[in-house]
Amino acid sequence: MKTILLIEDNTDIRENMEEILELSNYKVITAADGKDGVAMAVQHKPDLIVCDIMMPVLDGYGVIHMLQKNEDTANIPFIFLTAKAERAEIRKGMELGADDYITKPFNGTELLNAIEARLKKAEVVKREIAAGMQGIDELMETTGGREALTNFRKDRSTTVFKKKQAIYSEGNHPYRMYYIEKGKVKTYKTNDDGKELVTGLYNEGDFFGFIAMLEGTTYKESAEALEETELAVIPREDFDNLINNNRHVMQKFIQLLANNVTEKEQQLLNIAYNSLRKKVADALISIYTKYGAGNPGYSIDISRENLANIAGTAKESVIRTLSDFKDEQLIDIRQGDIYILNERKLANLLN
Repeated sequence: MKTILLIEDNTDIRENMEEILELSNYKVITAADGKDGVAMAVQHKPDLIVCDIMMPVLDGYGVIHMLQKNEDTANIPFIFLTAKAERAEIRKGMELGADDYITKPFNGTELLNAIEARLKKAEVVKREIAAGMQGIDELMETTGGREALTNFRKDRSTTVFKKKQAIYSEGNHPYRMYYIEKGKVKTYKTNDDGKELVTGLYNEGDFFGFIAMLEGTTYKESAEALEETELAVIPREDFDNLINNNRHVMQKFIQLLANNVTEKEQQLLNIAYNSLRKKVADALISIYTKYGAGNPGYSIDISRENLANIAGTAKESVIRTLSDFKDEQLIDIRQGDIYILNERKLANLLN
C-alpha cells in the first residue's frame, strides 16, 4: 500500500482529500502546516507528497526547498495544490523540484489521476534501466508519453560504418549520440606508443557516445565498428531536450554513467592484478556474455589483436594462452573462430 502525505491547512479540503485517497486504497498521513509537513515527510518518507502553497508557518515553497536539501526526501514525488494558475507561479514550483500542479478547485478524479501518474513514473525511476530502445521508452514515458517518444524517433538518420571504420575519435567534441541498429562497436583508448586498450563493447540495441555530452567535455575514447554496422544518429539537441525535460530522466542517465564507471573500475582492477590466464579468460567470457549469451553454438570471431586489447596484454601472449586453453579443452578454435566449450570453468578460472 502506497503512503501519501497531505500538507493542507484547510481542514475541510484536507479531510475530503484524505477520505478520497483512503477509499482508493492509499495509506494517508496529514499535516496542517508546512513545518509539521516537513517533519512528517522526514519521519515517514512517504511515496508521494501533496502540498498546498499558501499556508501559515511555512508555505509550500519553503516545504519543497527543505525537502530537496535532504537526500532522504529529495526524490519523493511532489505535487502542489494551488489556487493560483499563473505561469510564473508554476515555473517557480517546477524550478524548486515539483513534479506536478493541481489547481483548486479540483475533483477527486483529477487528484487520483495526478497521483497515479506520478507514482507510476516514480516506479520507472526506481527500476534498473533496460538496454536499447526499451530503456529509452521508459525514459521518454517520464518526459511526456508517446507523443514525445514518436517525435524523438521520427526522421532519425542512419549511417553505415564498414568494419574497422572510425565512428568518433578521442579529443573530438560530441555532437550526437548513437544507437546500434545492427552490428558491433568497440570503444578504446590509445597511449603515446599507439597501444590500444578496449574500454567498452556494444551490441545491437545499445546506446553509446553520450557520456561526453553529459560531462560537457570532449570524447575521452575513440569508437570503431568491429563489423559492418548500422547506427542511428541522435543529434545533441534532441539529447539535451531529452535529459533536460525532466529531472527523473537525468537521474536515469546518471545511473547509466555510474554503471559505466563501475565497469571501468573492475576492468582496471582485472588488468592490474589478474594473471595472464585470468585476463584472457575474463576477456573471452566478457565477449561471449555481450554477444553470444543464450547461444551455445556462438563463435567468437574477434581478431587476436582486439582480444589482446580487451585483456590488456600482448597479442603473442593471447595466442599462447588460447593454445593452452584449447589443450585443456576449455575452448576450441576452428578457422580462427573461438568456441567456448566449458563456460563455467573458464569463468571461474583461478587467478
